[in-house]
Amino acid sequence: MKKYDVYAIGNALVDIEYRSSVENLLLLEIDKGVMTLIDEQRQNGLMAQLGESHESMACGGSAANTIIALAQMGAQTHFDCRVANDMAGQVYARDLHDSGVNSILDEKPAPRGVTGKCLVFVTPDADRTMNTFLGVNADLDSGDIDAEAIRQSRYVYIEGYLASGESTRDAAIEVRRIAEQRHIKTVLTLSDPNMVAFFREGLEAMIGEQVDLLFMNQEEACAFAQTSDLNTAIEVLKKVARSFAITRGKQGSTLYDGLNIIDIKPVPMDAIDTLGAGDMYAGAFLYGLSQGMSFHRCGDLASLASAKIVTQYGPRLAREQTQALLATFNSGN
Repeated sequence: MKKYDVYAIGNALVDIEYRSSVENLLLLEIDKGVMTLIDEQRQNGLMAQLGESHESMACGGSAANTIIALAQMGAQTHFDCRVANDMAGQVYARDLHDSGVNSILDEKPAPRGVTGKCLVFVTPDADRTMNTFLGVNADLDSGDIDAEAIRQSRYVYIEGYLASGESTRDAAIEVRRIAEQRHIKTVLTLSDPNMVAFFREGLEAMIGEQVDLLFMNQEEACAFAQTSDLNTAIEVLKKVARSFAITRGKQGSTLYDGLNIIDIKPVPMDAIDTLGAGDMYAGAFLYGLSQGMSFHRCGDLASLASAKIVTQYGPRLAREQTQALLATFNSGN
């Protein structure tokens, strides 16, 4: 019997969210709809311009959002990451612990430095744009990996954003290597179109010969396959992943379970903020797998969960909301 349902590794970022017009993004010289890595000086300059106008601040990062969603649903989880010994790092570690996620942060002293932050801009079309200063995340390496936690897990979940740095990429590869040695299911997310555009080789190295499950949206899928045709992309993706899930916004999602293509219908919602939608989709899907659900049922749960989160600001739901959503799904209502 494994101790954890899912182990994850990724960037630990304090998400600071702002409402913004498209015109304001242009004035701030920010590329809309993607994640852009910036340095500390640029981030401090943006925060000075924006003042105290943020809507919310929470412990985040893509893999963290996914693993917290899993914990809220009742899964046993472990998350390896790196924060600094500053106020933001202390808040992050406490928030993660309070969310029911086991972490190396509970055992390893935090280094000096600056905890990473992600400025998230939400425009009226519900699109999210991110400017990220990684801080000490850039130094995450194999020393931040709890190998025993991997061995005690049923799935490992690797954040694609780790492809942006040599040491972070190598840490992700090491996690996959340990998992494969123990025949533990490997899961990876492509994370963002810019990751595919600028860090393709790193992503391919993290994937290796094949991962068991790959998450992405349609833009990322087509970019990875270097095509504009989804059907062509699907054939390419079959070569690098034994199964996958492609989110498609208002068109729902497309799954491949290793044998069949499965179309999942969207859940109609009035979206105001898409931050965290893909992370929630992955979390709900992995929860379903950990509970023995079929791929189709996992997709239905993930579709419902991601539709719920886009109706509010912020990258994750409160535990009570997640539990209520899961209860509604299980009851068939």
